[in-house]
Amino acid sequence: MLDKKLLSILVCPVSKGPLEYDEANQELICKASGLAYPVRDDIPVMLESEARKLVESDLQA
Repeated sequence: MLDKKLLSILVCPVSKGPLEYDEANQELICKASGLAYPVRDDIPVMLESEARKLVESDLQA
């Protein structure tokens, strides 16, 4: 589980927008940039090169 305090201060490095934690997929989602950053061993990997591009179904969830 990702620390709520950490989540409250993290922003997307691309858009500087807020992130939503997707616990099921272990990702931090940024709808503004359309990227999902992986969380590995409870550590967010906030690198654009490691992020996955969201598809339309991800944005509607």
